[in-house]
Amino acid sequence: MRIGLSTPMVMQLPGVSSEWEKVAEIADLARIARAADELGFDHLTCAEHIAIPVENSERGLTYWDPLSTLGFLAAHTTRISLTTSVVVLGYHHPLEIAKRFGTLDKLSGGRLVLGVGVGSLAEEFELLGATFDGRGERADDAIAALRASLSTTRPAYHGSHYHFDGWAVEPCAVQPRVPIWVGGRTLRSLRRAVRLADGWIPFGLSTSEIEAMLAGIDAPPGFEVVLSTGRAIDPIADRDRTVKRLTALRDAGATAVTASVAADSPDHYCDQLAALRELAEEL
Repeated sequence: MRIGLSTPMVMQLPGVSSEWEKVAEIADLARIARAADELGFDHLTCAEHIAIPVENSERGLTYWDPLSTLGFLAAHTTRISLTTSVVVLGYHHPLEIAKRFGTLDKLSGGRLVLGVGVGSLAEEFELLGATFDGRGERADDAIAALRASLSTTRPAYHGSHYHFDGWAVEPCAVQPRVPIWVGGRTLRSLRRAVRLADGWIPFGLSTSEIEAMLAGIDAPPGFEVVLSTGRAIDPIADRDRTVKRLTALRDAGATAVTASVAADSPDHYCDQLAALRELAEEL
């Protein structure tokens, strides 16, 4: 089973993240990334929020910038994919995303997976001067514009919201087709992913809800369904529950899993990774 990681430290969610992540050193993050790379994990993730209202603490308040973070992780790894989970489309022009993350793809030797989302935090949209109403239609057009732009230095696109031609964007991504995964928790997000992208990364849904959504969709060959473990798993102390959770996600339709891993220190986290990799190979 392909397993990626919800990178520790860089997104700290209440009830999921461990206490050590609040005080860990940058060197710990680099060591964990190297360990995941050497053990053969599939991907590392980083989410985007630019600013969170302090009273909106249920989302957590710590979100590292995905471009800076994944660029740092790229320098400490050689093969693991670097996944935005997710970039909020409404906060950026498609060419801004293509330039910034196309450069990351070049620097990392073609390891970018571009996870994108429509966004749901109205206060953040307002703060940034971004348009909240109609963001779904705008996101659809942005994904199409990105598909036309990521892997070329001379992008051209004419859509419902975005129009550009005659511009140079150098460098661009080195992958001929950068994988685009769409985040969300609705059937609409799944349909958007099937129609415009290469995969779906839902959140906040039960396995039964995911199974029901997937049952009504005719996904193309190679379409990725990347499901989250949700609560942190503990492959050393609770092997049975970890196996049960991974098996349930696989049976629900996962082609890959993004795992949150319980630990009480960076050393313990690396030990957990070794145990998780061994366990996954048995499934």
